[in-house]
Amino acid sequence: MMSEENVEVPVAELSYEQAREQLVSAISQLESGKLGLEESLKVWERGEQLASHCQSFLDQAKQRLEQTKKSE
Repeated sequence: MMSEENVEVPVAELSYEQAREQLVSAISQLESGKLGLEESLKVWERGEQLASHCQSFLDQAKQRLEQTKKSE
């Protein structure tokens, strides 16, 4: 489960690994079906932010790889 301290850290300040770990936790929480509607919405919104943050890291990594291949 995501702890309160993790939720308070702005997504933009998380490393890829931290964001991915929190995203996996959010998915587990949502799949458990144990959250109320309001809490589910909060976890979902945070999950969307985390997924976007992770995707930006992956996009940057892909761009770096492509630039490296072009310079060879």
